[in-house]
Amino acid sequence: MLRVSRSGYYGWRDRPESERSRQERALLIEIRRVHESNKQAYGAVKTWRALRQAGIACGKHRVARLRRLAGIEARRKRKFRLAYQSQHRTPAAPNLLRAPFAAGGPDKVWVVDVTFIPTRAGWLYLAVLIDLYSRLAVGWSMKERPNQELVNEALMMAVEQRCPEPGLIHHSDQGRLYASTIYSQLLSRFGIVPSMSRKGNCYDNAVAESFFSSLKNELIHHRDYHTRDQARMEIFEYIELFYNRRRIHQSLDYKPPLVYDQRVA
Repeated sequence: MLRVSRSGYYGWRDRPESERSRQERALLIEIRRVHESNKQAYGAVKTWRALRQAGIACGKHRVARLRRLAGIEARRKRKFRLAYQSQHRTPAAPNLLRAPFAAGGPDKVWVVDVTFIPTRAGWLYLAVLIDLYSRLAVGWSMKERPNQELVNEALMMAVEQRCPEPGLIHHSDQGRLYASTIYSQLLSRFGIVPSMSRKGNCYDNAVAESFFSSLKNELIHHRDYHTRDQARMEIFEYIELFYNRRRIHQSLDYKPPLVYDQRVA
């Protein structure tokens, strides 16, 4: 059936496992460990980088081949819904952030946005502030409604933790929560300069959108939350324990945001 010789079959059956085969079997165990411990979020290159950082000598193409043969893939599931349609007449702040998005150091530019997470008890809204330099989530808040308190709390958390110097750029979309008088007064109080993307253009706030894409692809889309508290607990763990401290970023020379941020400090 296999169209091989009898002697070749018995030779294969009785032959001891080769050194290369033993190495690849051991390497595949480490690949699976990295895959599971990082929420199945890494592709072949990031898996290879994580293995090298752990002191495991291996080749990039070898890792990619073993992942492919074992059927190991990064979890991805793309969805998009419009959270809410902005309805306000407050003049937008000028767009001070242009591609390619970069900052000269920590706490020079914060990008912010709001998204929502489905649970069986209703929507859970999440507001996040990301430091453009290190991709560190410096402030966040979760509420049952997309109200002013949601974005205010996220901003206050970031300010209290980071104590930014005056002149920090705060980049958002033109949503009513960020364009409100109350929020503008908070920014002015701390010497923070507002910046807003063009209306209806998500690419102007691509870094914040990228964070939400990672959160949803690596966690939210694969969970069925019965309560908001269950979602809150897992999102907290994702942001504080995984994303900030462990998740490596290609744009950060394959280092986690907190490590990259502390290196500068």
